[in-house]
Amino acid sequence: MEEEGSHESTTSSKCITKTRSFRESGGASIHPTDSSSFRFGFLNENQYQNYPPLLPLPPTFLPLQLPFPQTQSFTSKSHFQKPPPLKQSSPASPSFPNSSEFSSASDSMVPQTNAEKLYGRKARPATQQVSMMMARRPDSGGVEGKVISLLANHFLVRFDPQQQIFHYDVEISPTPSKEIARMIKQNIVENHSSVVSGLNPVYDGTRTIYSPVEFQDDRIDLYVNLPIDNGKSNKMFRVNIKLVSKLDGVKLNSYLNKEGDNDEWSPLPREYLHALDVVLRESAKEKCLASGKSFYSSSMGGAKEIGGGAVALRGFFQSLRPTKQGLALNVDLSMTAFHESIGVIPYLEKRLDFLHNLSQRKTRRLRSHERKEVEKALKNIRVFVCHRETIQRYRVYSLTEDITEDLLFSDRDGTSIRLVNYFKDHYNYDIQFRNLPCLLTSRGRPCYLPMELCVVCEGQKFLGKLSDEQTVRILKMGCERPRERKTIIDGVMRGPVGPTSSLLAIQVLVMKVARVHLKEVAENQR
Repeated sequence: MEEEGSHESTTSSKCITKTRSFRESGGASIHPTDSSSFRFGFLNENQYQNYPPLLPLPPTFLPLQLPFPQTQSFTSKSHFQKPPPLKQSSPASPSFPNSSEFSSASDSMVPQTNAEKLYGRKARPATQQVSMMMARRPDSGGVEGKVISLLANHFLVRFDPQQQIFHYDVEISPTPSKEIARMIKQNIVENHSSVVSGLNPVYDGTRTIYSPVEFQDDRIDLYVNLPIDNGKSNKMFRVNIKLVSKLDGVKLNSYLNKEGDNDEWSPLPREYLHALDVVLRESAKEKCLASGKSFYSSSMGGAKEIGGGAVALRGFFQSLRPTKQGLALNVDLSMTAFHESIGVIPYLEKRLDFLHNLSQRKTRRLRSHERKEVEKALKNIRVFVCHRETIQRYRVYSLTEDITEDLLFSDRDGTSIRLVNYFKDHYNYDIQFRNLPCLLTSRGRPCYLPMELCVVCEGQKFLGKLSDEQTVRILKMGCERPRERKTIIDGVMRGPVGPTSSLLAIQVLVMKVARVHLKEVAENQR
């Protein structure tokens, strides 16, 4: 022991400076940590504090929740409670303590609270789920009022679940417009009836054909020679038709009748529902102006001018929807604004206030800001020219920078020709508004159209913002009394553009369309 003490004193004397010294006491015991610190020189009691040894962590307390009084009762709802856990008993599975053991252990560590003293029982932890009570209605459920009968603008549609609908994909090249595509479909029905099994299938105007009877071949490839420009020229189109799927109404009928395993609803067959919706729209698409799910026609009250180069057309909205009572066809009145089909010069007089007398001032020029307003009003509007025998439609892209008087273009030989001289020589027409710019129909290849020879095409929806005066006028046109609205809707259902006018609709659907009668409560409805 003496040797060790001398060794420690020697080592410590070498590690510390001369100004510091340790007091040695013969009878004092040295802690092992202090001994190692002195031996290696890591710690110094003059610079570092000796920390106490680590103690075990205190037990964790669960958050407590004050219990409810015993006098209050709760009505438990099944959808607020979790299903019981699955019991898996296996001899090889390890045994774990259950929740009661954890709760008993945790309860022993939880101190008694004021709530326990107040109610005489232990507080339940917040992790335990509390049953909730739904608020009751203050009345008897809205059945004390006077019962009245209402007529809704929904019509029940009964269909044959066993009737199959064959879905065909159509590809036409070169790609035609929707109007030309319907002409091609009609040409196939009239001149190639054997291909479509002698029927008039439903065509959505893009790439889909629905038929109640399967065609002879799953793939059909044919050519259609269609007259263009009033029969003066023909254009060849290639049509490819192929079978995509066979649809039936069994799944839709199961969905509507809530038939399925374990009292669960079967998924909604959207393809068959979409096919029925297209079938019911076939006649309206061919004879009316379509805009989304609405169809407009001048035969439903005529076009009424609302100012600003716009007219209001009355139409109807149609949508097929699944309900608890079955398939319901929702039909309602609709009203929207279209561009008035008049000449471009009269259209600008009505559309822009600073050009209200343009037809009387044929030598008027446009200022820079006026030119921007005119270009904004005419951009993307479809027009057709009236100086030719054939009707050719164009879409306005922009206006020319130069006026009509100064426009030049090159003919096939490369000779420059003035635009006013060209119309005089070829069409014997003398342009009147020579100080106005011409319409440009494309960005690449220039095509100049004088404004006075262009007419706005019919059936173009007014996409600009309506003024307050226009909005008031169109709202007044849409306000109808309930009896008048019912008469108009019934006329649509029985008319030539209604859902029952299509031959395929009669074959696929048992169109015993009945108006839905609803019994509502006049008082305490909500």
